[in-house]
Amino acid sequence: MADFLLNHEPTIRMTAFPAVLIGMMLWEVATPRRRQEIPKVLRWMNNLSLVVIDTAILRLTLPVLAVGLAGIADANGWGLFNMIDLPLWVAVIASILMLDLAIYLQHIVFHAVPGLWLLHRVHHADLEFDATTGLRFHPVEIVLSMAVKLALVVVIGAPAVAVLAFEVILNAASIFNHSNIALPPTVDRVMRLFLVTPDMHRVHHSVEPRETNANFGFSVPWWDRMFGTYLAQPAQGHLGMEIGIEQFRTPRDLWLDRMLVQPVRGIAVGKAKRGPSVPK
Repeated sequence: MADFLLNHEPTIRMTAFPAVLIGMMLWEVATPRRRQEIPKVLRWMNNLSLVVIDTAILRLTLPVLAVGLAGIADANGWGLFNMIDLPLWVAVIASILMLDLAIYLQHIVFHAVPGLWLLHRVHHADLEFDATTGLRFHPVEIVLSMAVKLALVVVIGAPAVAVLAFEVILNAASIFNHSNIALPPTVDRVMRLFLVTPDMHRVHHSVEPRETNANFGFSVPWWDRMFGTYLAQPAQGHLGMEIGIEQFRTPRDLWLDRMLVQPVRGIAVGKAKRGPSVPK
């Protein structure tokens, strides 16, 4: 099975990504959680254009990406799980969880360090919250994030199939938990025990610093609950909360050219200052 997945990596990626994205977009249209005032064509066109640029720059700047490096690490016996004898399924599950924890911690760092926040605020400056927001990241942040992931893959010795599974899960989870869909409260309450739901992650996109500095997880909610960064609901409710950051609040700021130069436009106003002191 592992060999089959790796041999069909491009097909898996090119099938999963549009399937999840289109599926969530249709779901948003059918049952929206919040009314959106900004035309979808403006935001979708520019957010998706940024994805294309991110992908191209990533391919040009890094000679090998995570799955490929995992294969090289395996061939050379690099990393923890290539040095100890464990069943493949144990190494796969452990690798996925360790990589997800690392992304959670990385997310906190990108909020805490002013220079990194200048990059990450491109993601938070979206004035609406939907599936395309989950893909809206500055190219430099994408490259830095991949560099961190590459280092972790070597240190962990993560099996290539685990890295592939993690990247597909992370991408799908980001699209899902940024989507503007209405889930029944009971479903959301149960689901967020195992998965970051849109209502849970929407809190993180609040303009209020305390709420911005909560719910950092992308895939599973456990890290936020364990480390005290979980916040159940926004103070103004999901329909009343304001999305975005203090700066860049005009429709013109949603254009691709403005997103690309945003890190050099102004100081790091809007950086999350202090998170919740106790888990909710």
